[in-house]
Amino acid sequence: MEKLDWEKFKGLVHYICDKAADPAVLGSVKLNKVLWYSDSIHYMIHGESITGETYVKRQHGPVPRHIVRTINELVSENKIARGRVDYFGFVKTEFVAISADADVSIFSPEQIKLVDAAFEHVCMNHTARSISEETHGVIWKIAEMGEEIPLSTVFASDVGEIDETDLDWAKKGLAEAA
Repeated sequence: MEKLDWEKFKGLVHYICDKAADPAVLGSVKLNKVLWYSDSIHYMIHGESITGETYVKRQHGPVPRHIVRTINELVSENKIARGRVDYFGFVKTEFVAISADADVSIFSPEQIKLVDAAFEHVCMNHTARSISEETHGVIWKIAEMGEEIPLSTVFASDVGEIDETDLDWAKKGLAEAA
């Protein structure tokens, strides 16, 4: 299990908020999704997340365990602002950076590129509802509310149908092992 790198996680939240020049594009659901995609895709490629954060099952998908504390700290440090707006009858929390001094030097250029791509995918190509549905894979569905969703489960996020080719492969592997 990875250890949370507090400064990286906090810096990443600040950086993502800074990318959202228009607060309407970044609510709490989308912020959580950008973090999830950034960490989980980095994990898939490199075997470790960017931040070491753990994610838990919540109503709208995986959520970073320390997100509330992090947002509260960034707000108290006057680095980001948090506002609540009426969004078609729902209360939406929006975020925007007040100071643009997110320390990106703690990230590799590849990590920043990955976060930028996650931001584009989540914030510019989806609504909060559609991106939530995208993260409600099989692992999220079988987890209990509040249960940790290990990043290693991203490798099992799509369950496919087993066909004759799969059975033949498995039988061949068993025969070779015997």
